Amino acid sequence: MPGPAFLEGEQITLRPPEKEDVEFLARNMNDPRVRRPIASVGPLSTDDEAEWVEGANEEGVSLLICVGDDPVGTIGLSDVNELWGRAEIGYWLAPDAWGEGYATEATELLVAYGFDQRRFNKVVAHAFAFNAASRRVLEKVGFVEEGVHRKEAFIDGEYVDIHSYGLLADEYE
Repeated sequence: MPGPAFLEGEQITLRPPEKEDVEFLARNMNDPRVRRPIASVGPLSTDDEAEWVEGANEEGVSLLICVGDDPVGTIGLSDVNELWGRAEIGYWLAPDAWGEGYATEATELLVAYGFDQRRFNKVVAHAFAFNAASRRVLEKVGFVEEGVHRKEAFIDGEYVDIHSYGLLADEYE
């Protein structure tokens, strides 16, 4: 039985991760289609994911993206700086959930929460150059590309660019 919804949208809900989600998390975090775009390089066991679930909301906000009762991905705010009013958003979806608008809706919900409830002034995000889908999500929500860190990360045997995005509270509609 899934836990209570934290934020609700039209297609999705965002809820805290629970013990019953560990297998879903481990299966997807070990899928190269998921781990490559988020730079997760090592194998993760169900014990690793259980540990993540246990401490998921100790620093920042970590939520599951769910369609009905079923998890389809995660989204979170990390590197929260309350003094500066800034946080970084990150997300991933299981491949079966790609192309349905879930990441965009989840990003909109969490950004609105950050601006409305946490009084953030800015939310930032990063996406690899090869991850056009994630970059589209950010741009649809209103993020502005602020720069490119050339050959910043080593992914699958090559150095790749990281695109940095930002969204200010007064720009968000």
